[in-house]
Amino acid sequence: MGKTAKTQNKGESSLHYDVKIQSIRPEGTLRATATVNINDAFAIRGVKLMEGSKGLFVSMPSYKAGNGEYKDICFPCTSESRKEFDKAVIGAYEQALAQGNDQEQKEKASEEATQENAQTMTL
Repeated sequence: MGKTAKTQNKGESSLHYDVKIQSIRPEGTLRATATVNINDAFAIRGVKLMEGSKGLFVSMPSYKAGNGEYKDICFPCTSESRKEFDKAVIGAYEQALAQGNDQEQKEKASEEATQENAQTMTL
């Protein structure tokens, strides 16, 4: 039932992000999961889009260390690349939401037309 959207972000760096939104969840703090393919050479699965007190943020795949802390398995090394990565993931999420809303509106309009046709036929 997951929605899939793709986006590519071409910033000043030569990194190209192909983001696929795997699932969207309207309830709770976990809003979506994604897979990010960088330059068709490196894939990151298990990227999460979370809703926090300050808005949406991207959470990288992580593990729980022996001291109870969570450590990211992979991560952007600079603040610029982190901003670029986050922008690509959030942009793909927003695009998937928009596509989902468009699809829902089309389905609703089709359903209403079907109901109108059925009512017209019974009159």
